[in-house]
Amino acid sequence: MTFETLKPQVSQILDSASLSVEQRLQEVCDLLKETIAHYDWVGFYFKNGDKDELKLSSYAGAHTDHTIIPFGKGICGQVAVSNQNFVVPDVNAQDNYIACSITVKAEIVVPLFVNGKNIGQIDIDSNTPDPFTDADERFLEWVNVQVANILEA
Repeated sequence: MTFETLKPQVSQILDSASLSVEQRLQEVCDLLKETIAHYDWVGFYFKNGDKDELKLSSYAGAHTDHTIIPFGKGICGQVAVSNQNFVVPDVNAQDNYIACSITVKAEIVVPLFVNGKNIGQIDIDSNTPDPFTDADERFLEWVNVQVANILEA
């Protein structure tokens, strides 16, 4: 399964107006986790109201206790502040890493912008060391642009 073949499926899910935004995000998480071998946990975090923290929305993978993440903490919290993609080839080499599972080896977090404002992110954990490439980054940026379109509507 290539990223290009996944794009129409992601678009179809996000265009399903009969489903709530939450349901569409859940289906995207499920699709990515099920079809991309090195995506072991896929989730969306969004800014929690006026607070400087992220709140977990839809996700696919093992249960996590990290449903609220303060800005600046961990990889997700850093992306909330930096507005930049963050690719971590080896989570054990990161000082400011919040371990969700001992099996996680790598993580990629891509911010989600609506009208130029960072309102959340997609977070991917992998049990494979250093699996993420530029293609993963470009694909996840594309996914977030599609998600932003339904959040603006």
